[in-house]
Amino acid sequence: MRGSLRYIIALVLALFSFVTYYCKRSTNEVTGEVQHVDMTAEQEIALGLQAAPEMAQQYGGIHPDRQAGARVEEIGQQLVRSTKASQTPYKFQFHLLADENTINAFALPGGQIFITAGLLKNLKSEGQVAGVLAHEIGHVVGRHSAEQVAKSQLTQGLTGAAAIGLYDPDRPSTAVSAAAAAIVGKLVTMRFGRQDELESDELAVDFTAQAGYDPRAMIQVMQILEQAGGGKNPPEFMSTHPNPGNRIAELEKDIAAQFPGGVPATLKP
Repeated sequence: MRGSLRYIIALVLALFSFVTYYCKRSTNEVTGEVQHVDMTAEQEIALGLQAAPEMAQQYGGIHPDRQAGARVEEIGQQLVRSTKASQTPYKFQFHLLADENTINAFALPGGQIFITAGLLKNLKSEGQVAGVLAHEIGHVVGRHSAEQVAKSQLTQGLTGAAAIGLYDPDRPSTAVSAAAAAIVGKLVTMRFGRQDELESDELAVDFTAQAGYDPRAMIQVMQILEQAGGGKNPPEFMSTHPNPGNRIAELEKDIAAQFPGGVPATLKP
């Protein structure tokens, strides 16, 4: 009887998680993709603004070189003005972080975008900087953070249901099955992250070209990241980011699809 009740509770929890997730539907105005999200754009903006100071502090705060920071902001705003990003409600701001040792760039929901001095000093051209910032803009307009929250809630609900259904306190060995369900849930969430990265790369190809930059500069960025990794990247299956080598192949496909006759020579490298 106790086992039957456990299965019923697990089934109800799983059903509730599915219904809650799939009933939240909206069409992304930039990508045209039907998404499952439970945040408004205003909530995303507020969340990003709230988190921005703490995130900046983790990287030593804003870089004291105001001129370099202003140039990052200028390139970022040029990308926004030239693309559909300008038609969204998001409030884009671009920040240069003081950390000289960490190679990173990231976006918070709502339009707060950061690049570390450690990454910036490794970039060799304005087009490469534009490629990095365009990729982060892609995360914002793709609403990837809001999607991740909804997907995480679904995954947690399903793995929780699986754990309830699999674990029998009278059979300690079933704890292994419950733990396995949690691990599978984590790997699924990682997979979502890799898909977001590739979509942002694809959007960045469009955005850089529309702003007058050669999207092939993004391939150069991937090569820089690959060299910086020194072969120490974890296996792609266990990482939220595709490895740079695989991203290069996808970028080449995206660029060829957009410019079947070749990239115009007028675009800025």
